[in-house]
Amino acid sequence: MENYGIASIRNVALLSHSGAGKTTLAEAMLFSAGAISRMGKVDDGTTTSDYDPDEVKRKISINLSLLPFKWQNTKINLLDAPGYADFAGEARVAVKAAESAAIVVAASSGVEVGTENAWDIAEEAKLPRCIVVNKMDRESVNFNSVVAGIQSKFGHKCIPLVVPIGASKDFNGVINVLTTKAFTGSHPAQEAAIPGNLAAAVKDYHDKLVESIAEQDDKLIEEFLGGEELTEEELTEGLKKAIISGEIVPIIAVAALNNTGIDSLLEFIVSFLPSPEHREVALKEGGTVKTGEGDGLAALVFKTTADPYVGKLTYFKVFRGTIAANSHVWNSVKKADERVGQLYVMRGKTQDPVQQIGAGDIGAVAKLSVTGTNDTLTTQESPVVIEPIAFPSPTYSVAVHPKSKADVDKLGHAVAKLLEEDPTLESHRDADTAETVVSGLGDTQIDVMAEKMARKYSVAVELKPPRVPYKETVTGSAKAEYKHKKQTGGHGQYGHVVLEVEALPSGSGVEFVDKVVGGSVPRNYIPAVEKGIKEAVQEGGSLGFPIVDVRAILCDGSFHPVDSSEICFKIAGAGALKKGMESAGPILLEPVVSLHITVPSSVVGDVIGDLNTKRAQVQGINPEGDLSMIDAKAPLAEVQRYAIDLKSLTHGRGYFKMVFDHYQQVPSHLTQKLVAERAAETAATQSNH
Repeated sequence: MENYGIASIRNVALLSHSGAGKTTLAEAMLFSAGAISRMGKVDDGTTTSDYDPDEVKRKISINLSLLPFKWQNTKINLLDAPGYADFAGEARVAVKAAESAAIVVAASSGVEVGTENAWDIAEEAKLPRCIVVNKMDRESVNFNSVVAGIQSKFGHKCIPLVVPIGASKDFNGVINVLTTKAFTGSHPAQEAAIPGNLAAAVKDYHDKLVESIAEQDDKLIEEFLGGEELTEEELTEGLKKAIISGEIVPIIAVAALNNTGIDSLLEFIVSFLPSPEHREVALKEGGTVKTGEGDGLAALVFKTTADPYVGKLTYFKVFRGTIAANSHVWNSVKKADERVGQLYVMRGKTQDPVQQIGAGDIGAVAKLSVTGTNDTLTTQESPVVIEPIAFPSPTYSVAVHPKSKADVDKLGHAVAKLLEEDPTLESHRDADTAETVVSGLGDTQIDVMAEKMARKYSVAVELKPPRVPYKETVTGSAKAEYKHKKQTGGHGQYGHVVLEVEALPSGSGVEFVDKVVGGSVPRNYIPAVEKGIKEAVQEGGSLGFPIVDVRAILCDGSFHPVDSSEICFKIAGAGALKKGMESAGPILLEPVVSLHITVPSSVVGDVIGDLNTKRAQVQGINPEGDLSMIDAKAPLAEVQRYAIDLKSLTHGRGYFKMVFDHYQQVPSHLTQKLVAERAAETAATQSNH
C-alpha cells in the first residue's frame, strides 16, 4: 500500500458489545472500498479480521485486527477490537492508536453493557466518535427506539445524521439529514429521491441537527437565531468542529450484512473524523509530542504477536517522524538499539511489504530482539518515552498444571510467550503452593490461553482453581521432646531434642532460639536441629499446613558419643516441633483479601447479599452518581471466582480490585474439613510415588 500524507489518514477504533456485528461491518467496509473481492462470514470463519483459529472456533473476536483500506484518496486504518469483556485490553490498545472511534450498536438489541464500556473507554481517551446502528435489516427493529435508548444513556449530543429508509426486510437505503440526500441499494449506492412518507421526519431530523451545530458556534447561532439560513459549507465545517470537540456524536444507520449504508459511513469517516495531524500524545515524564512530520522519531509499540513458526511481529503507531525499512531505531524504554528489517502494513493476517511508515500511520516489523508492547521506538539523540497503554488489572486466576513431564519443561517458555502477546495476563509461581498461577480478566480469556498453549507450543495443561495458601500456628505454648533412636547393628542412630514452642504475634514468621546449657546438645549439632525445624515448618505441623508465627526454643536434649549425627538431630528437631505444635493449641489460618467493588447502585442489595454468603465483612458503601463503591474483606477461598460471580450479578457492569490484606483464623467447622482433605491429598501423593 502506498504512503499517505498525515492529513489523508484516518485511524478509527471499531468498538462494540460482543455480537453487534462489528466484524461483519468491517468486512463490508473492506468490500465497498475494493480491498477484498468478496465478503467473508463470521459463521464460516472467512472474515479478514477474525483469522485466528480460536476466533474461527468460537465465532467471536479475540484479538485486535488492523484493517487498512483506501477510500477517496484517504487511507482508513480500522482497528477492529473485540467486544467480549474478557478481551477488554484490546479495546484500550485500539483507542491508544486511533484518533476517533466508531461505536457499533445492534438495532435488534440497542445499548448493551459492552456499548457502555466502549463509550467509557472512548470518553476517557477524549476521542471524537460516532455511533453506528447496525442490523437495520433485522426483524422488528425500530430506529427511533434505538436512538431514544442511545440518547437516554449518552445524552442528546447523540444526533441522527444518516437515517434509514425502511426497516427490517424493507430497509433499502439511507438519508443524510445534513445534505437531505437519499441513497439506495448496496455498494455502489445510488442517489434517489426521499420517499414522500419520510419527508416530514427528515425535515425534523435536519432542523434538530442544524440547531445543534449552530449552538456550538457563536457566529452560527447568531445567524440561526436571526432567521438566516446556514450554508452547506458552514454546516459541514460546524459539524466537523463539533464532532472533534465531542459536542456532537452523529448516529449513522447501516446494515452490514447486505452492505447498505456502508458508502455513507465511509464518506462520513473521510469528511468528518479527524486525521492524526496535530494530535498530541502524552509522554511518561510529562509533556506531549505533537503528531507530525517533525524532527526525531516517536513511535509506540501497541501490540506484539509471537508464533513459533513465523516469529515475533511488532505493531507500532508512528506519532512523529518516519520509520524506514532496513534501518536502526532506539528503544528508549529498554535503552537498546534495534535493527529494523522489512516493514509491513497488516490487513488481518496479510502482510504487505512497504519501505517506510510515516507520521500518523500504523505498521509492523518482524523479529525485533528486545522490544515489547508499550515500548517507545525513537532516536538515541533525542529519546522520548510515550505514556504507555493502561491495561485493566487481572481479576481471575487459575493454577496451570502440565499434563506430562515434557509439558513441565516447556511450560515456562510457553507462558512467557503468551504474556508477551497479552499484557492483561500475569503469571507467578506461588512459593506456598508450588503452583504456576496465571491471572486474567475472565474464564474465556484463560481458556483461550490454554488452547493457544497447546496449539502454538505443544504444551498440554489442566486448569484448576489455585490452592489456597493456608497456614498453621499455635495459640499457646508447650514443651515437647523427641528422641530419634535406632539400633541396627554397628553404628546406631541417636538424637534427642527438647523444645519449647510458643506463639508469636501475626507476621513474625518462625524464630529459632538456642538456650542449651551444659552441652546437653553439642554445639556442632545445633545447626542441624535448626535445619530440621525449618524443613518441618514447610512440611506443616499437626494440621498438615506450613507453620507461621511460632518461636521454637531449644532448651535441652542428649547425645550419644558414637551414634549421634547431624541427620539424627535434624530428624529430632523436626519431630519435636510437630509434637510441640500439637500440644500448643494449633489453629488454621486463611488469607483474607480486601475488595474494592464498583457496581450500579440498582444492584447493591444483590451484591451485598452475595458477599454475605462468602463470609465477607462489608466495610462501607459509598454512592457516586449511578454507581456505588463497596469496600469489603473476604476469605480468599470464598472469592476465587468472584470475577465470574460479579459479572453474573451485574450483567457485566460491575468491576473490582482485590489485594491481599491479612491472615485470620479459619472457623473450627471448616478446619476439620480442610485438615481431612489435606491428609487425603498427602496420602494420595505418597501412594503415587
